[in-house]
Formats: sequence, structure tokens, C-alpha cells
Amino acid sequence: MAKNKHKDKKREHLDIAPLPDDAATAISRREDHDDSEGAPQRSTLLPKDFSLEDPKLPKAIEDAAMRSGGYPYDKRLKREEYEKQLLALQIELMKLQKHNLKVGNRILCLYEGRDGSGKGSCIKAFNEHMNPRNTRTVALPKPTETERGQLYFQRYAVHLPTSGEVVLFDRSWYNRAGVERVMGFCTEDQLAVFLREAPEFEGLLVRDGIKLFKFYLTIGREMQLVRFHERAQDPLKQWKLSPVDLASLRRYDDYTRAEVEMFRFTHTAIAPWIVVRANDQRRARLETIRHVLLAIEYEGRDLDAIGPHDPLIIGSGPEFFHPQLEKPSA
Repeated sequence: MAKNKHKDKKREHLDIAPLPDDAATAISRREDHDDSEGAPQRSTLLPKDFSLEDPKLPKAIEDAAMRSGGYPYDKRLKREEYEKQLLALQIELMKLQKHNLKVGNRILCLYEGRDGSGKGSCIKAFNEHMNPRNTRTVALPKPTETERGQLYFQRYAVHLPTSGEVVLFDRSWYNRAGVERVMGFCTEDQLAVFLREAPEFEGLLVRDGIKLFKFYLTIGREMQLVRFHERAQDPLKQWKLSPVDLASLRRYDDYTRAEVEMFRFTHTAIAPWIVVRANDQRRARLETIRHVLLAIEYEGRDLDAIGPHDPLIIGSGPEFFHPQLEKPSA
């Protein structure tokens, strides 16, 4: 009971730092032009009875959350089964890390996806028991003035893995194809250059021997609302809500259009996207770890312990790359 004590306290108004001037201006510019003819960005209406300030989540949203976005399961994986599978996979990760150090492999995992899709929890499950000397998580802040003047990929390249390392990016250079594009933080020319150059950059990494995994976590509209509401109501999670995150609530369809185009330009044979349906975070964590373990041969690998993929949750086929745009909520 003590660990949940903070949830019983009176809810306070969200205290979130304001956006930097350049970011606030860009968002304002997008909002002002939402209804202009031919504008690429349009607000997705929020349900009339939904509010982050209201402690009570509308029942209709809660009931629809798990199946939203075409998710194939009605309920989360049971905790007992999840923990059993996770332990087996984490033991295999330890074998992978030992082998990785021995042969000098370089493993790089990118975790992308909508705000609230569970990227951080997938990374935490992956590296929970791994040696931190050889496993790093990279979550970069907004670029400095110096970094803005550099080659776009330069600030990310310095964090690439060296021999024997595993590096996990919590968002990566694909910020340009997602949040920067949708929120107006980059120009159309900068976006076009990125979509052309990203496959070349990744091809260079893979040809140099880096084992690259690009995960994209997707969640349904109602599930995103549920997770944002949970963060807003939990004092220990409010730090996860930035002004850009809050603005994304009205940009669900814009992000869908952006991700479809991103897949079209940057899903390649040498560096494919792996899409993970993440309404159930437990299944998403298991599948991202499982994918890496099945893709790399290492000493002592136990395929029975790893288990097979769930093709309803993870994949690279058309059904994963071309989601239907959801109708705006009334």
C-alpha cells in the first residue's frame, strides 16, 4: 500500500516548463494554419469528455484502449507468464553479452514510436541485468546551437557502439522524420535530405559491421490517451509529459502520415524497420528482446528458451507499415 500512497494525494495542476521560444513559435505556427487550404498538418479532435486534469478517465476510452488501432488481443499478457518469459530472455541476453565481448560485435538498437508507446520500458527490460560497462542507453536532449550547425547525423554518430558494446537509442536520428516534421521544427528541404540520406548512413553502419535493429512501437489512439492520462495523474510520472508531448495529443493522424512516409523511404533490405504493436507493453518488451536474440547467433543460445515470434505483434509486412488513419474522436 505504501508504494501507491502518492496516488491517493490530492491531484495538483500540471507544472510543466514552457517550450523554448523557437519550439513554441513553431507549434503556434502549425496551429494557426491547421485550417488553411492544403495544410499538411491538421488537429485530431479529442473526445469532448477527456481531460488530463480530470482524475477520472472516461469509461468509453478505457474500454476501447486495448483493442484500439486494430490490436489483436483483448487483454494484457498475464503477469506470471510475462515474468517467466522475461526471465528466460534476460538470461539469454547475458549469454549474448558475454559472446559479444568475446568476439567484439557492435549492437545498435533504435527505439522509435509515438509518445506513450513504451520505448523506455522496452529498453529497461532489455538492459535491466546487463553489465552497464558494455551496455549504454542514449537519450539525447534537444540539439545545442553548435550541434544545429553540424552535419545532422554527427551528434548521433559519436554515440555509436564500439567493440563489444550494446547501445540502445531512446529516439534517434528519426526525430527528424517524426516530431521535427510534425511540429514544424525542420524545413521541408531538411526533411527531404534526411529521407534521402538516412538509408545511406545506415547502410554505411551495417556494412562496417554494426548489427542494427530499428524498432518502431505503435499504439492505438485510445491507448495513447489512457497513458497520457495516467502520466498526468501520477506525480511520479508527470516528468514524462513535455509541452511537445501534450501537443502530440492533437497530432495523432499527422504522426500516422509521417510514419507511413518514413517507412516508405527508410525501410531497406540492409536496415529494415521492425514494427511492434505495443498496446500491451508486456508483449512489446518480450518481442523486441526476442527479435534481437533470434537475429544473432551466440554461444549457448537456447532457441526453446527464446521461443518464437508472435506474428500478430511484431513484423515488417504491409499490415504493419500501412495502418488505417483513425477517424477523429467526436
